Amino acid sequence: MANNSADEVVSGEIWEQFCDELKAAGQQILRAEAPNDAFNRAEGWRYLTRLTRIGLDMFMECSDRDFPTFYRPSHETAKIGADNPDNIYLRAEINGMNDYRISGSRGTVAYLGFIAIAGGYEEADGNMRSVASLDTHSGLAVNADGSVEVILSRHPQPGNWLKITDDTLAVLVRETFLDRNTEVFADLRIERLNADGAKPAPLQATQLVESLRKTTAFVKGTASLFADWAQDFKAHPNSLPPADQAYCQKLGGDPNIFYYHGYFKLADDEALLIEVDRIPECDNWNFQLNNYWMESLEYRYVQIHLNKHTAHYRSDSGVSIVVGATDPSCVNWLDTTGHREGTMAFRWIGAAEHPQPQCRVVKMHELPQLIQAP
Repeated sequence: MANNSADEVVSGEIWEQFCDELKAAGQQILRAEAPNDAFNRAEGWRYLTRLTRIGLDMFMECSDRDFPTFYRPSHETAKIGADNPDNIYLRAEINGMNDYRISGSRGTVAYLGFIAIAGGYEEADGNMRSVASLDTHSGLAVNADGSVEVILSRHPQPGNWLKITDDTLAVLVRETFLDRNTEVFADLRIERLNADGAKPAPLQATQLVESLRKTTAFVKGTASLFADWAQDFKAHPNSLPPADQAYCQKLGGDPNIFYYHGYFKLADDEALLIEVDRIPECDNWNFQLNNYWMESLEYRYVQIHLNKHTAHYRSDSGVSIVVGATDPSCVNWLDTTGHREGTMAFRWIGAAEHPQPQCRVVKMHELPQLIQAP
């Protein structure tokens, strides 16, 4: 195996394979059911470049499990699977046979959660299984000075303990904001315990070959997985049915979140009115718009999502959300940013009950009679 890897590296064969596999991933953008206009295709090709960047971080730059570091597997310019605009995601690659410590400042984010993961989208079954979780909803302990420490190991530990297993390969962190303008994110680092002064080894040919192959498998697997989802959602437009919660957990979903996924398709003079008549006690809830490829729309500069804190509530304590291409001069309007169709997601976070969001398509001119003015 070592000689084969060396030959592939020296000859350049591994680079040709890498480029060929990335080219093959483009078939997901060209699927028959996907939008075929220039606007959506351009976002699709950009999506593949973003998945490639994430994959290279995951399998090339941050893949040393003995010397892990946190990186952002989904963020403002690289997005996967209805990434939550209220979240900062952190991920570190680890070896389930080692013990680790996560430490730092807890910050003031509304929700902080850790999930140990086995498997990934690069594998044949695309299964990113959750091994165990620990979060502020279920009792994460924070020190008086605002610091936090979590031990990751196979055997129980005092204090904050996140169980890992022999096949655990990563830890995923979710930091969930109610208000990014005022809340302070958690500043965390991770280290392997009992490293005994060891240092990372130089790059080897076998490692390079494996990293490039896993990167392309990740790009193809991720693109295929969420293209399948979008195809399913498209069959039932302008509705928000509950997702298969067990399946969401297999893909790395948070066990404290109840998910809904759907598809919007609107004419220029139409709006999607989403109504939730009762908001239960919860850590947070949110609703967001995504493009066809299940990337959140541009939330840095445009209002494309709402949550527990940012939404305006009706006098009966319910909430009405308006999705449309033009500003109807009403509260809770979300801008489709030039998209006539795309995907969408609703979450209940830390809620004991899950009222169903109701959706209906209305004409823009009808909105003043249907919802409250700002």
